Amino acid sequence: MQTLHPKVTLVGAGPGDPDLITVKGLKAIQQARVILYDALSNNELLDHAPQNCLKRFVGKRAGMHVYTQAEINRMIVKYALTYGSVVRLKGGDSFVFGRGQEEIAAAQQYGIDTEVIPGISSAISVPGVNKIP
Repeated sequence: MQTLHPKVTLVGAGPGDPDLITVKGLKAIQQARVILYDALSNNELLDHAPQNCLKRFVGKRAGMHVYTQAEINRMIVKYALTYGSVVRLKGGDSFVFGRGQEEIAAAQQYGIDTEVIPGISSAISVPGVNKIP
């Protein structure tokens, strides 16, 4: 029987174009057992996940919250302890307008390993794509 090593990886999906995710972020998606993804991450990125990967939408938009932040934090912990590798896929960068620190802290309270893979923030990418210095 294989030993389970719970780990939560926050992956910044970048500014919306699925080609702008980092290589490291893409590798994390390809190795995930569970992906909890946001409304702002491009759903095409989910096509890179293993076929048997559990994918759950946990996104929030103005006036529409499928789950509260407390529920998302509990899901992160539950899935990591049950399945091992959890990717929390967030639009842009996990720490710009995100709850990345809170989600990492929730996992660490249970001794779960964590990793943060920054994404390209729209604050940097939008001017660059539009050739604005």
